[in-house]
Amino acid sequence: MKEKIGITACSDPMKPEFQSNMDRLCAILSDVGYEPVISNCIYPKIYPEAYGLHGTGAERAAELMQLYTDPAITSIFDISGGDMSNELLPYLDFEVIRNSGKKFYGYSDLTTILNAIYTKTGKEAVLYQIRNLLYRHSEVQRRDFINTLQKNGNDLYDLDYHFIQGTAMEGVMIGGNIRCFLKLAGTEYMPDLHNKILLLEALNTSVPQLITFLSQLKQLHAFDQVNGILLGTFTRMEKEQVQPDAVTLVREFAGPELPIAKTAYIGHGSDSKGAVIGRYYCI
Repeated sequence: MKEKIGITACSDPMKPEFQSNMDRLCAILSDVGYEPVISNCIYPKIYPEAYGLHGTGAERAAELMQLYTDPAITSIFDISGGDMSNELLPYLDFEVIRNSGKKFYGYSDLTTILNAIYTKTGKEAVLYQIRNLLYRHSEVQRRDFINTLQKNGNDLYDLDYHFIQGTAMEGVMIGGNIRCFLKLAGTEYMPDLHNKILLLEALNTSVPQLITFLSQLKQLHAFDQVNGILLGTFTRMEKEQVQPDAVTLVREFAGPELPIAKTAYIGHGSDSKGAVIGRYYCI
């Protein structure tokens, strides 16, 4: 009997034309020994002709909780991204999530749910997009996925990095997409920043936007509290080779004493690996 895993979309809905890729993803998962269980909140149901909504926050949260309460499902993967995942937070049963023993995987906008899970339960959640199994680096992704989830390896989480300043950092990892992480500021879902490693990455962020986000982090006294910063990819800025670049700006805001490291393997690239929010890292 194949192991069941849940597939859902807590953020923006997938476009209907994604269905062919969904079929491919399900076939890949079946080939490696899984039976995907697909939630009812994947594609638009409200105003579908305008790629509208796939349910209210309460409805999407209920779909997610149904995956958590199904005893046959062992892990849950979110395939979405966008803007709306924080709408679910008030409707999630974090006691059920804490006791389920299931890991939640998602990236980008799912940063909100990943960090909320750690804040409210103390449990780990993984910044990772299972759709990477479909794309350019699918062979390596599939190998790492199998070795990690089925063979108790760590391939999916092994990160190559280099230090920008400092030589070491350690602490529980929090963060993810910088724009989405900051949605949690001032809420009960924001992780405590003290002695953490703060992971930051971005997709379409421009220089003015990154300055805005870093200013907010500084005003939250983040750089005075965390033990270090791990930078993932800043896709748009790196593609356009803008100046000042993301590393320069982060160094300016964080100051010269805070350790900062950089990896090319966390972010929105199809070669991205997983970062475990809530796990203690020694880098």
